[in-house]
Amino acid sequence: MTDAQANTIDRKLLEILVCPVTKTTLEYDREKQELVSRAARLAYPIRDGIPIMLPDEARALED
Repeated sequence: MTDAQANTIDRKLLEILVCPVTKTTLEYDREKQELVSRAARLAYPIRDGIPIMLPDEARALED
């Protein structure tokens, strides 16, 4: 897997993933490599192209 492949996420995967806390859609932040849940105010990290969808691993969003 190249660096470019590791830094992208499949669009189809994005369409089916939801926030595990609120069950709402997620926004992909390519720059920070995170999936953002505005409803839960959490950002889930993407490591090596794999979304880490654990609330304990998520970063709380600031105001």
